[in-house]
Amino acid sequence: MVQSYLRHGPTQAFGLICSSTSNSLYDGKLAYVPALEDVLVWDMKKGQMLSMWHETGHRSEVTCICRSPQENTFAVGYADGSVRLWNSAFISVIATFNGHQKSVTALAFDAQGARLASGSQDTDIIVWDVVAEAGLYRLRGHRNQITAIRFLSEPELPSTSTGLRSHILLTTSKDTFMKIWDTSTQHCVQTIVAHRSEVSSLDIDPEKHFIFTGSNEGEVKAWKIDHESLSQGLVENEAGEVAKMIHPVTSLPLSSRHRVSQILFHPSQPFLAVQSHDRSIEVFRIRTEEEIRKKQARRKKRAKEKGKSNKKGKDIDDVVEDAVDDDQEINVIDLFTPYLVVRASAKVRSFDFGSKEVASKPGVQLFVALSSNALEVYNIPPPTKSKEETPEATRMFSVDLPGHRTDVRTLCLSADDQILASASNGSLKLWNLKTTACIRTIDCGYAICSTFLPGDRHIAVGTKSGEILIYDLASSALTETVKAHSSTVWSLHVRPDEQVLVSGSADKEVKFWEFERNVSSNDESMTINHTRTLKMSDEVLFVRYSPNGKLLAVALLDSTVKIFYQDTLKFFLSLYGHKLPVLAMDISDDSKLIVTCSADKNVKIWGLDFGDCHKSIFAHEESVMQVLFERKSHCFWTVGKDKMLKYWDGDKFENIQKLDGHHSEIWALAVSNHAKFVVTGSHDKSIRVWEKLDEPLFLEEERERELEQIYEDGIANTLNRPDISINNNEADAQPSGEAAAVTKQTSETLMAGERMMEALDLADAERTAFEEYEGKVAQAGSLEAAGMQPPPRNPILAAYDLESEAYVLRVVEKISSAALHDALLVLPFDKVISLMRYLDLWAQKGWNISLVSRILFFLLKIHHHQIVANRVMRTALIPLRVHLRKSLRREKDAIGYNLVALQHLRRRTEAERTAQFYEEEDFDEEKVRAKIAEGKKRKRVSIKA
Repeated sequence: MVQSYLRHGPTQAFGLICSSTSNSLYDGKLAYVPALEDVLVWDMKKGQMLSMWHETGHRSEVTCICRSPQENTFAVGYADGSVRLWNSAFISVIATFNGHQKSVTALAFDAQGARLASGSQDTDIIVWDVVAEAGLYRLRGHRNQITAIRFLSEPELPSTSTGLRSHILLTTSKDTFMKIWDTSTQHCVQTIVAHRSEVSSLDIDPEKHFIFTGSNEGEVKAWKIDHESLSQGLVENEAGEVAKMIHPVTSLPLSSRHRVSQILFHPSQPFLAVQSHDRSIEVFRIRTEEEIRKKQARRKKRAKEKGKSNKKGKDIDDVVEDAVDDDQEINVIDLFTPYLVVRASAKVRSFDFGSKEVASKPGVQLFVALSSNALEVYNIPPPTKSKEETPEATRMFSVDLPGHRTDVRTLCLSADDQILASASNGSLKLWNLKTTACIRTIDCGYAICSTFLPGDRHIAVGTKSGEILIYDLASSALTETVKAHSSTVWSLHVRPDEQVLVSGSADKEVKFWEFERNVSSNDESMTINHTRTLKMSDEVLFVRYSPNGKLLAVALLDSTVKIFYQDTLKFFLSLYGHKLPVLAMDISDDSKLIVTCSADKNVKIWGLDFGDCHKSIFAHEESVMQVLFERKSHCFWTVGKDKMLKYWDGDKFENIQKLDGHHSEIWALAVSNHAKFVVTGSHDKSIRVWEKLDEPLFLEEERERELEQIYEDGIANTLNRPDISINNNEADAQPSGEAAAVTKQTSETLMAGERMMEALDLADAERTAFEEYEGKVAQAGSLEAAGMQPPPRNPILAAYDLESEAYVLRVVEKISSAALHDALLVLPFDKVISLMRYLDLWAQKGWNISLVSRILFFLLKIHHHQIVANRVMRTALIPLRVHLRKSLRREKDAIGYNLVALQHLRRRTEAERTAQFYEEEDFDEEKVRAKIAEGKKRKRVSIKA
């Protein structure tokens, strides 16, 4: 009989406030931050997590977050090259875009939120149509990773203009270039060598006059935008040169010369923030025109006085003339004055201005996401007139309790599986496993190992400095510090009879400690007393008692495991065979098997009777860090530096399940005392729970599924190679062109293509059978025809109660809009001809005309050569053209009618609004119209470089 196991699956992930893989966003109240593969939404004032944007089965890290001008819409880029549009109100994915081969590094929406541009490590920029959920085109030209993207709209256009906006795209890359792309012609119109080193950041001021770029050398440059040249496009002047659209102006002096990782203008207030140091952000204030004029007047006055005092120098009139010339223009460097420096408590990963103003405190909010798994909000005070007071940023909110500052090094579970203790360098945290809430946070040293003491009221923590710290959980206090060893305490274990604690250390000693309970005081405290010491020949890495309490296993740095009788400490066995030190081990509940894991990537299973090695398994791609038996069974768990958690059968020596979820090496493992779940702690600062499900797992099926996944990924990767083209159009196949089509095959698009082929086969078979029946009926006489039975309907079509063409349409409509083109590329040419017939039927009946048009035009473009060479296609295409034109004319008429109706409604609303003003206030009509128009116009100040 085939043995089945129960499948384990991820159920909880906690301990992570924000990861340092991506930028973060803040709107004045809510912070949107990356947490490995998820996005978390935090209420900064309350310190609460409001929601988690998680897509089941998706494991790639978040690398970029961008907010759309459309309400509640966010674009999130991932490490696998995909971009997902999220609706924050419903916490659901609106659309998924697959086009990049490597991780997404930059995202930007245009002014209306209708188009999205994404840049990646694969050096490509892709422009996506958000409404149609499709890729428009791919722009190639950069030679290294894209670092920033911005749509550039013209400031002169009023907000109600219906003209073409945001047709200019600005991109910067690690190849030191800044490029200007015209999205209407899909070509680069200007390339600028922006810096001598990699361009790391870019932002445009709210007035759309200046561009600021930052480099890896700590230099910030300002560039002036020539909107006149932008609007004209590529036009030659009299000298035969093409007019430059962006001109260099000046450099902004910074206090440090580190990499400029982010530049950001406040959307409404006159502030500019630059981060060029690990822990600090420089904030510049943008002066008003009046302030600059006053400063220039003071400069002119000083120049006059200097001219009077210096008789031998220039004439006074010349100096005044210089001052007058200076008065004519405003220098960019005068606009920006250093205001203050915000110093965070740890390394800053990204920052953002709070766009919504908070009434409680005057000033501007600056949100900071730290690399130490914490968030902070600082208040920047408004500028004051007095020169004595130096402005200082004050910290308003911080979120740091629900997670560790450093990686999780050790985990231990209470006897009832209710409480989990996790420790790292600096803090010990207790978690309620049902709610995943952090109950206690206690300061500790550099924790290496930990264990609950008998009664679950105390925890012992072994530290790097050689101390054993005893904590009382009820009072969250450190009750005792024992200087146990002279070097790192690598391992702690409580004897099964709960009388003795054993500790192993790098000082080559194994020490035994007896528990002493102090019952005299009100709260029962516990202390440990040293009873005996076992000296070893090498550093002790791990100690473990056998569950029957008879044996003690000690792992040494010389790659051996020594086993002693625990009562007499007499030597019993030596287990040798590992090539590198044994990092952890465990003994099964029946005390018959011992399993050891090592830095040599192997796991060995030994018998405890004679010390014979039953099996050596190559378990992980990197060092195996922890191993633990499941309670009352010979199945065991291993974790390694290869980010994997694996489940093994210790009797059959087979791998049962591989679980990937962590994004960095896994240090710690804890197994439930009731064999219901396992908990893992990782270098990525997250703690994950993997629960046993009711779903059975068969090893043969699991192996087949893994092979299928490898095969599908292999096909997709082969099809995505740049030197292979699926279509037959050589023009599109060449990667050298500046603009290209957006295609990327994934297992989802391949599956969608297969579903389409299956539907076409099924529908064609059904239509052929009925056509044959009708032909026979027509040939036969009336009496014979009456006796003929129609062929049985296909069970799928009968179940859905659909005609064959309606069923094919149903299948095609279910394919997501973003994956449709890639799915159509999978179809062989005979299936394309078949699909054309159904397109004709849909056009004839007026079904989903927009989808019909989109599929038809894409197929005609891709298979142009075969269609032109194939005479059979004429019979299919001529009626299709007639039917589609009729349907499109009907659609056009309906849209035109609706547009006219909407324009009529707008005119009527404006007329009513004007009349209302006219009645309320005693104005004449011209004044009222002028007042309404005032609300639309924004006053602008012209600044010369």
